[in-house]
Amino acid sequence: MRLFAVTIFLSAFLLFQIQPLIGKYILPWFGGGPGVWTTCLLFFQSVLLGGYAYAHLISTRLKPKQQAWLHLTLLVVSLAWLPVIPGEMWKPASGAEPVMRILLLLSACLGMPYLVLSATGPLLQRWFSLIYPGMPPYRLYSLSNAGSLLALVSYPFAIEPFLTRSAQGLAWSGGLVAFVVVCGACAWRVRKMDQVPVATVSVESIASPAKQSGFLDKSMWLALPAVASILLLAVTNKLCLDVAVVPFLWIVPLALYLLSFILCFDHPRWYSPGIFSALFAVGCGIVCYFLTQRSVRMPLQVAGYSLTLFAACMLCHGELFRLRPGAQQLTRYYLFIAAGGAIGSLLVAVIAPLVLPDYYELQIGLTLLVYLIGVISLLYRMQAIAVGLAAGVLASLIAVPALRSTGTNFSDWIFSFGNQLHFFFAQYWKEVLFGLILLATCLRHGWRIGTGPWRRGNSAFPLIMAFLLGSIFTVQIVDDRHNLLESVRNFYGTLKLRQYNPSEPQSHFYLLSHGETTHGLQFANPPRRDLPTSYYSATSGVGRAIDLLPGAHRIGLVGLGAGTLAAYGRLGDTLRFYEINPAVVPIAEERFNYLNHTAAKVDIVLGDARLSLEDELRRNQSQKFDLLALDAFSSDAIPVHLLTREAMAIYLQHLRPNGILAVHVSNRYLNLKPVVAGLARHFELESLVISDDPPSEDWWQYASDWILLTKDKEFLKAREFGDAIEVQEENARVVEWTDDYASLMPILK
Repeated sequence: MRLFAVTIFLSAFLLFQIQPLIGKYILPWFGGGPGVWTTCLLFFQSVLLGGYAYAHLISTRLKPKQQAWLHLTLLVVSLAWLPVIPGEMWKPASGAEPVMRILLLLSACLGMPYLVLSATGPLLQRWFSLIYPGMPPYRLYSLSNAGSLLALVSYPFAIEPFLTRSAQGLAWSGGLVAFVVVCGACAWRVRKMDQVPVATVSVESIASPAKQSGFLDKSMWLALPAVASILLLAVTNKLCLDVAVVPFLWIVPLALYLLSFILCFDHPRWYSPGIFSALFAVGCGIVCYFLTQRSVRMPLQVAGYSLTLFAACMLCHGELFRLRPGAQQLTRYYLFIAAGGAIGSLLVAVIAPLVLPDYYELQIGLTLLVYLIGVISLLYRMQAIAVGLAAGVLASLIAVPALRSTGTNFSDWIFSFGNQLHFFFAQYWKEVLFGLILLATCLRHGWRIGTGPWRRGNSAFPLIMAFLLGSIFTVQIVDDRHNLLESVRNFYGTLKLRQYNPSEPQSHFYLLSHGETTHGLQFANPPRRDLPTSYYSATSGVGRAIDLLPGAHRIGLVGLGAGTLAAYGRLGDTLRFYEINPAVVPIAEERFNYLNHTAAKVDIVLGDARLSLEDELRRNQSQKFDLLALDAFSSDAIPVHLLTREAMAIYLQHLRPNGILAVHVSNRYLNLKPVVAGLARHFELESLVISDDPPSEDWWQYASDWILLTKDKEFLKAREFGDAIEVQEENARVVEWTDDYASLMPILK
């Protein structure tokens, strides 16, 4: 038995240890956005489904001896993929379609090893049930998830800080060799059982509520993990969009997802439908609050979204375990679970960007889960779910106001929300009426929720809550689309173009945003039309630096946005923009006028800035910039790979000997100044922090923090900087980031 336990634990550990490692390798190649990790999860879930399908097919179609020899062969073949480190040839070309490229890369570098690791759990549990008849195999599934959780938790604290990426890849390869040995030993034991016909093996599960699972149970085997997977990716996207795509923020949601599997499949005592329904209802209230706010502190967001995700996953996986079959259907059961997870990943990673104009997966997933548990309450007579949701709704009326430490009080918030709700019902009253009639028809047998005998009407509250929650999210979505002219969503995120004050010529302006961050603002009419606005005003750090450059100059700009910095271009100047998101270019050229009205020559290079600059160096095309501005860190999903030592070395090779590097470090959640200070110290550069806080009447000019780095000490002594210089402490803290290790913990605000 110990051999099977060790093998399953090791396979799960390797399965999830490789996820942050391979993600960290390819993240800088595809822009460092959350879409990279979402696509990686799609690959992992899909290959997991392939592994479970393989385990199901060979365990039902082949004799044990045949299973053993086939699996031994695949184990040996998987060693041909070592080491699983992607080569330079997989770096994408400019404009390459990222999703298919990532999937092909992962398949070529990791395909077979990940497939055999994925098949280990269900296949060895099936073999275990053959060798040890009567012993329940489900705790081995819990052990598998414990190995996965340990792999995730250990990576940011025990692996990433101490090993380079290449060393991590080699260590993982050694682990795979060890796994092949112990898994081969398990297969060697099973080969002796060839005399046992597979079709005659029948092992009853422990306390299974349904010996023969019907269509309804199998539908839930698919739907519950699909919703859990949707919420996992949606919460991960939300956290990464607001901060950065780094292993820590990938691992927190995934670890909670796995922890729910561990608890639910270890023993029924860990899962209480009433308690987790209540926690889930509180979490829904917290999410509703977060989605209407712009200034919630990041640790509070991580805690709130994590609570909601954990409660949701406990509901999904707790009900999934309650509907488990006997051991004779074990591999089919796990196949359905894997298929549900893959469907959820596919919906978020591929389908959602094609059909949804913004990141609405979180709202849709939460509403689906409330509806789903309402259906479970109705069909499986689960009264505790309805009671728990009711208690949770009452608790959220206390939890949500408690989050509002400053600003509008709760009564004002309710009044504001009531106005929004009134607007929604005024626009969609027919749809609301139809929904209420349909709901009443379905629940015509009663409405009472109590502690007495179960009644069909007890499922009314979950279904009503699903309807109300969907209405609340719809109100928020409708309100968010106010003044919206254009919305474009792709692999790199969502761009929104809004129009304000169209009836007032002097104050009519357009605003481009990505998530919650402004990427450009321009007035529609003269005389303000050509003003540099937002973070790039004449008094900002980058504005002052450009004005001090002598004669005609070359300027590099990482991040195009609305093209605002083109307002500084003069005749004879060259402005070279590096932009990874192809959707930005037509908006900047057609909706804004900065690029069209500048006197400078403008070049736009599509692709990740670091890869593009690196490629230019390989072709001996150093740009010899007088100034290179890095404007990619103001909020949404900061690309960490653009602020590492390795990235800085590339930038310096593109600057003239006394060139200026201007780094925009304004950020709601992160204090990036210590990171830039660490780079300045490592490369022996002089630095100057320019903190600009324009007067309130000039509302189109935003407060900003820019750091200027150069070897030209005299440039930084210019009197034009005097009134905005931020005095730095002599022993100010520094943080050093490399491609191998970059932690957000020391710089969280």
